[in-house]
Amino acid sequence: MREKVEAKRACHIVITAGPTREYLDPVRFLSNPSTGKMGFELARAAVRRGHRVTLIAGPVSLKTPKGVTRIDVVSAREMLRAVEDAIEPQTLFISTAAVADWRPLICANQKLKKSQMSDTLKLVRNPDILATVQARVKVGFAAETGAVAQEAQRKMKTKGLALIVANDVTQKGVGFGTPTNKVDLFYADGRQESLPLMTKRALGNRLVRICENLCS
Repeated sequence: MREKVEAKRACHIVITAGPTREYLDPVRFLSNPSTGKMGFELARAAVRRGHRVTLIAGPVSLKTPKGVTRIDVVSAREMLRAVEDAIEPQTLFISTAAVADWRPLICANQKLKKSQMSDTLKLVRNPDILATVQARVKVGFAAETGAVAQEAQRKMKTKGLALIVANDVTQKGVGFGTPTNKVDLFYADGRQESLPLMTKRALGNRLVRICENLCS
């Protein structure tokens, strides 16, 4: 049965999901193992609760949840442009995408031969999407391998977030490519909450309800 949400709480939610790719040439790129599952589950949960959802996805092989408006992108700069185009004054922005922090300084038009490549790859920093865009409420995700609380709180402050969802991806069943996730929540008002290991679908449902409260 389709879940209903009170009209006064329904809003436009923009969600980013999956990885970005930063090409060195037409066949080589920098990226990460993100599958986009968490973002897609959030989009599915949000639309089922009556919200209008725009899902901006990096290169993933997932089907678009019914009722969701999907925009496909590849690079971090493409994702930023898509987010800026989608954001409205009352938008709730949830960034689950694993955006590449760096990109090659130069992208060759043709495949580079070994003889053309040096031992050093020159990189430039990509724009920080969460820190750049303006939204009514911003929620971020942080995949860490240590010092989870410290890193999450630092990112929350520097990016102006209302909530950051952090996890330790070294733990079993947590992080990229898994059907489950275990996260800690850090709120801008200082509250913290640890959630148990659960499926990403269950976590998506839980997080959408939490985000609704942030918008109320």
